[in-house]
Formats: sequence, C-alpha cells, structure tokens
Amino acid sequence: MATFTVSAMRRVPAPPAEVYAILADYTEGHPHILPSAYFRNIEVEEGGVGAGTRIRFEMTVLGTSRTIRAEIEEPKPGRVLVERDVEGKSVTTFTLNPAREGRESDVTITTVVTTRDGILGLVERVATKALLERVYRDELSRLAAYAASGAGALLPGARK
Repeated sequence: MATFTVSAMRRVPAPPAEVYAILADYTEGHPHILPSAYFRNIEVEEGGVGAGTRIRFEMTVLGTSRTIRAEIEEPKPGRVLVERDVEGKSVTTFTLNPAREGRESDVTITTVVTTRDGILGLVERVATKALLERVYRDELSRLAAYAASGAGALLPGARK
C-alpha cells in the first residue's frame, strides 16, 4: 500500500476559539462548511462535539460514492482536530494557528490517504490529490464565510 498527503490552508477572519468551535461541532457547525457536491448525509453516531464523536457520511470522489465512518480525536484541543477513518484509509487533520494577534486564524486541512500500489494506485493518487485540493479550498472558503457570519461565536466551546 502507498500513502500520499493532500493539504490546503487559508486565513479565516475569526478568532481560533470560534473557528475551532465550528470544526469540532459535528451537529451544528461542521455540516455548514462541507461542500454538498462531495459530502452528503452526515450523521452523528455518538457524541457530537470534539473527541469521542463518531460520524458517518457519504463522500463522492471521482464519480464514486462511499460511506465513511470516522472517529474524532483532539490531540491538542482548541488547536488540532483529527478525523480518523475507521477503515484506516485516511486521516484528516484540521490545524489552527492564531493570526493577527488572535483576531484571525490560519486553518490547514491535511489528509493522509492510503491507496493501492502500482499503476492504478498512481493514477488514483494523482486524480484524488487534485480533487481533494479543490474540495479543501471550497471547504475552507465556506468555513471563512460561516465564521465571518459570527455563527462560530454561538456554538459550544467558543470563547469571546
């Protein structure tokens, strides 16, 4: 098996606590930032906010839809949130760093994906990487707009 990494970063016009509150809340916040062309039917199976949350959703990539179940971890609460695919095919990390004296946030989405080896795996890696970069730019744009609306300040865990 081979692995590859996809990453995208954007500055978001909201304090890290508010942005993190959006990302960590899989009931109210996080669903608002997911591009519906790629992510559908997000369901919280357990928990709902932060570590210990278990989710299930459909993701469409390269014309193929699959159901993904993930467990949420917070190795650095308020700064790093991890979605771990229970099948072991991918790990997505959301990392926040304060910017502009804490008034804004630099947010990075990084996914490590495991694929098959060989020519088919190479084709899959190239196509998936290009697609996920586009998906993450869209997701970060949605996050910036949602955070700018002030919605993150209303979610559990946001500090003013």
